[in-house]
Amino acid sequence: MATVQEFEDIYFTGFDGLRLYGRHYRPEVASGARPVVCLAGLTRNSRDFHDIALALTKGPKPRDVFTLDTRGRGHSEYDRDWKNYAVPIEMQDVIDFMMMLGLRNAGIIGTSRGGLITMVLAAAQPSLVGAVVLNDIGPVIDPEGLARIAGYVGRIPLPKNWADAARIVGDLFRRDFPDVSDADCEAIARQLFNDKDGKPVSGYDPKLAKCLSALDGPIPKLWPQFEAMKRIPVLVLHGANSDLLSDKTVEEMRQRHPRLSSHTVPAEGHAPLLRDEPTISAVTSFFAETDEPTDGFRSVPAQLSRLVSTSPLSTRRENSV
Repeated sequence: MATVQEFEDIYFTGFDGLRLYGRHYRPEVASGARPVVCLAGLTRNSRDFHDIALALTKGPKPRDVFTLDTRGRGHSEYDRDWKNYAVPIEMQDVIDFMMMLGLRNAGIIGTSRGGLITMVLAAAQPSLVGAVVLNDIGPVIDPEGLARIAGYVGRIPLPKNWADAARIVGDLFRRDFPDVSDADCEAIARQLFNDKDGKPVSGYDPKLAKCLSALDGPIPKLWPQFEAMKRIPVLVLHGANSDLLSDKTVEEMRQRHPRLSSHTVPAEGHAPLLRDEPTISAVTSFFAETDEPTDGFRSVPAQLSRLVSTSPLSTRRENSV
């Protein structure tokens, strides 16, 4: 059965005028716990974090959770210049979002591209980041996984209907996610694709493919940016079937970082779906165990009503399978 859950839309204008989108999941009870910001993968969006965001708003240490669709993804506006789909510029979207909300010393969950942004953010604006979960990403990206992603970004045909969308998801996922069910494929399809008048449409700007085709050689290793996080606790989630984050890289991350722990997600590839109970428990426990004072952060309704001038907060509902 689908359960109806609530969150609030956030629309705001970024530094260069693009209209960007995020979500606010409010805790059941205000606890003063560190807020968490969720950053999605290359072609992904806020919907990927729905289940884990709800879990983080509950329990003994409920906390505010914010998710962001960076430019060209989900419900954020497309950039006219595809060259602006770059980690430094997307990091500025994150900074704008966090500054607008008054977030600092926050927890960050970064999936894939979102994790790259997180590492760069920790180096550039250390006061914003207090604890990090890297979802199947590290300072070194395996070329095999990168080639696989480049092979489908911007090339997936638009599904005719939601059943067709679920079939496409099954074709994409079942090799590295052998345990996904038909119901899982339907739910993931709703994450991947936007809904327009009851039909699936692209959930990202197809011009994102140009970012990958324009790469000249391997992606630079981000060890300096990763080591900027040595002062804060880090949890690495690693898909057992991942072709983007290797066991070797995870081990080197552990050797270089004194406060790093890891959790392997069985029967999942890149990137873990953040829907299974052991992974959700690992993440919620990590933030509960690493909480520190959040430098005065409190609930933000008055602040948002003042700063989000492009659109007031509105309550949204989403079906979670």
